[in-house]
Amino acid sequence: MCGIVGLFLKDKSLEPELGMMLSDMLVTMTDRGPDSAGIAIYGNDEKSSGKITIQSDNPDENFKNLDKEISTITGTPVSLKIKSTHAVLDVETSSIPAVRKALKEVRPSVRIMSAGDTIEIYKEVGLPKDVAARFDVSKMSGTHGIGHTRMATESAVTTMGAHPFSTGNDQCLVHNGSLSNHNSLRRKLRREGVHIETENDTEVGAAYLTYKMQQGSTLGEALESSLDDLDGFFTFLVGTKDGFGVVRDPIACKPAVMAETDQYVAFGSEYRALVNLPGIEEARVWEPEPATVYFWTH
Repeated sequence: MCGIVGLFLKDKSLEPELGMMLSDMLVTMTDRGPDSAGIAIYGNDEKSSGKITIQSDNPDENFKNLDKEISTITGTPVSLKIKSTHAVLDVETSSIPAVRKALKEVRPSVRIMSAGDTIEIYKEVGLPKDVAARFDVSKMSGTHGIGHTRMATESAVTTMGAHPFSTGNDQCLVHNGSLSNHNSLRRKLRREGVHIETENDTEVGAAYLTYKMQQGSTLGEALESSLDDLDGFFTFLVGTKDGFGVVRDPIACKPAVMAETDQYVAFGSEYRALVNLPGIEEARVWEPEPATVYFWTH
């Protein structure tokens, strides 16, 4: 079943409250998917030039001295900020490929959740309220973010099976539905050199959009193409460095609702996810149309 939430802020004064509002929206969707949860936050720290969010089942061992080891190998400054089973490596954006390669050499069991200029992804097995509390999501600030609470149908209940999925710098996707052609599309994308780690159909959707944008498509164009190339039923909420987009399949059997004010654009699988947002009483509220692309950018 799964629950999706998203919040794109127009009003900069709300940025310190992004994590609090987004985690509240996600917790409200708990009964749509109680086995795992995750949140992608697009930060507003202008001093940060690049970051890689990583995860480990054994953080005490795997994160110890990791920044020093990677810095020695790559010859670039690296700092490490640990949050429970996750950590954020602050690096120069140009050094991200080298740092990713070094990670595989020195800590092959460490998983990369996201990479880019602003994105951080935190996801784990457990209830949304527990996942949000573990990573202090309510204290995070940023310009926009998306979240997902999962009821596993296509793959096992694991950290790597949880959403969001990130397959390109500052790109991520959450999904409610089921793709029917994900296996054939996964093989095709891998032949094109696209890295896909899991058997989850949502990661295939994310990788498809990343591939299309790498080929020169805008986010809007990539979402339009998905309506022809992806089979099944789906609602996608996609995050990029500058904004997010929404698309539903032509049948649109999965629930979705949006709200827009002068301060924000919000998305939820159900309206109750939006009821605590400021000014929701005055918002324009609507159900996204089938086979219609919506996207907003800063």
